[in-house]
Amino acid sequence: MTVQFVGLARAGRPISPAIGDVLRTIDASFAQPLNLDTLASVAGLSVSRFTARFRGETGLSPHRYLCLVRVRRAQDLLRAGLAPSVVATDVGFFDQSHLCRHFRRVLGITPRDYVAAREGCATASLSQTRTSQTRTCAEGREATCHAA
Repeated sequence: MTVQFVGLARAGRPISPAIGDVLRTIDASFAQPLNLDTLASVAGLSVSRFTARFRGETGLSPHRYLCLVRVRRAQDLLRAGLAPSVVATDVGFFDQSHLCRHFRRVLGITPRDYVAAREGCATASLSQTRTSQTRTCAEGREATCHAA
């Protein structure tokens, strides 16, 4: 499995082995309930020391990082054609509303708007023949679909 560390460009500082272990745990178990006690235990640190170190190395709180991983996985499943209600529970959110709140916070649009924008660009790309119109759609798709 490839580990993807979301948004970890914190002034070019490397990630410590302890925090790297936590990031791999989150990446592998994002759909499961993960609490600070569990993640701190993986890092071998107290909860307070873990949260401070995690934020210092990644620039994000552990919860924020977990939500970003879940939203990124939700994008993949939505692109595959799954319904938002199914995607929500598959990636670890409580329900569709919970997914929608975090999806909007991260990407600025709802899952439904994300799917509609992708479908609109795909339909527009098939029906348009002029290069400039296709380029405009592709640029819009890049801005709305890969903002995370």
